[in-house]
Amino acid sequence: MSTLPKPTASELEMLRLLYALGPSTAKQVHAAALETRPDMNYATVLRLLQVMHTKGLLNRDESARAHIYAPVQEQESVQTSLLKDLIQKAFAGSGKALVLAALRGGHVTAKERAEIQALLDGEPPK
Repeated sequence: MSTLPKPTASELEMLRLLYALGPSTAKQVHAAALETRPDMNYATVLRLLQVMHTKGLLNRDESARAHIYAPVQEQESVQTSLLKDLIQKAFAGSGKALVLAALRGGHVTAKERAEIQALLDGEPPK
């Protein structure tokens, strides 16, 4: 199995929307994108989805007039791949350094800290 290319920032945004929506048409993805990006036009969304399909990041069901797009990889798989890359590039391969940076940098809420602590203590996830 060949390795898929790393998605760009714009492609990650499209993936995030598709993970939340499930398989969707370009029109549905565009409508969802407008909630956070009112400047996003339909042609841009459609072009991104088409490029992502060409790159192998999305499947496209062409059986209906409006094509349905869906991510090729599960969300967790994409996140794991990106995280591995980030740990190698920014933290010299140290997962501990990444976690400490997140904890020190104010990127983790008190609730998230409690969930992390429970995980470290071996408690089942809630």
